[in-house]
Amino acid sequence: MQILSEPQAIETTPPAEAGRRPRLNVMDRFIHGVVMVSALVVVVLIAGLFAELAWGSRLSIGRFGWRFLASDAWNPVTGEFGALSSLFGTLVTTIIALALAIPLSLAIALYLVELAPPRLAAVVGGAIELLAAIPSIIYGMWGLFLFAPFMADHVQPWLQRLGGGVFLVSGPPMGIGMLTAGLVLALMVLPFITAISRDVFRLVPPVLRESAFGLGATTAEVTRKVTLPYTLRGIVGAAFLGLGRALGETMAVTFVIGNDHAISPSLFASGNTISSTLANEFTEASEPLYLSSLVELGLVLLAITILVQIAAQLWLGWMSRGREEGR
Repeated sequence: MQILSEPQAIETTPPAEAGRRPRLNVMDRFIHGVVMVSALVVVVLIAGLFAELAWGSRLSIGRFGWRFLASDAWNPVTGEFGALSSLFGTLVTTIIALALAIPLSLAIALYLVELAPPRLAAVVGGAIELLAAIPSIIYGMWGLFLFAPFMADHVQPWLQRLGGGVFLVSGPPMGIGMLTAGLVLALMVLPFITAISRDVFRLVPPVLRESAFGLGATTAEVTRKVTLPYTLRGIVGAAFLGLGRALGETMAVTFVIGNDHAISPSLFASGNTISSTLANEFTEASEPLYLSSLVELGLVLLAITILVQIAAQLWLGWMSRGREEGR
């Protein structure tokens, strides 16, 4: 038997140099080009929208300047326009919607993941997804014909008795107004936040939850100390998605907010949002300055949406860095 005195050399292909990408064949280059162009289309569309709105609002920008954002005047007869009342209504209805939708969505998602039987969780989950698929105009019609009369007859008088004359619930209980619009808006954004939160909660590794239960933790303690900290970034992302939906909602809010260019401290008062103003008055704008002012409202809404998304990305990045530094 022959014994090898030295190990035989094994021929291997030298590894590619660090940092150098492998050479692509024709098909890989084609696919790479297609996906790159698809990604760039999104950037081009956003830039094109911004440029088109800026060009269409040039008359209003030249006439009012920054005063457009600080003025609550809106009079097509005298040619005085301002975005403050629309900004106020958008802010108020969005705050009401998120203040109600976020805690309710988290509670529903935690129940579906932690406590509900599988069959019940499947039924409720399907109902939530069905709510997300309902067109916004259906919410608006329901809010105007059913929910607004209920608010006027029961909820708003009860809030006035409970508030004892507080300015937030002053005025006649008409049913429509910023409070009703905020509640309808909360119902619309709730299924989106709930569905995302439920999927995020399901991503918690079972070993983490089982370890906590093994140490004697209760379901509430596991939720508070394991599930919520682990999924915090996903929850924040879901909240910002709901915020984006609330800012741009049009038809449902238009039906129930009253569409009045006024700023009132009472939540029962009529108001308007940027989206509802555009939906109501765009077809009636015959004067160039009137039309340009409406286009500038759209430009303001687009700028707010972009700023919200930038803030969301910065916040998520800050949270991710904080978690890595805390390890």
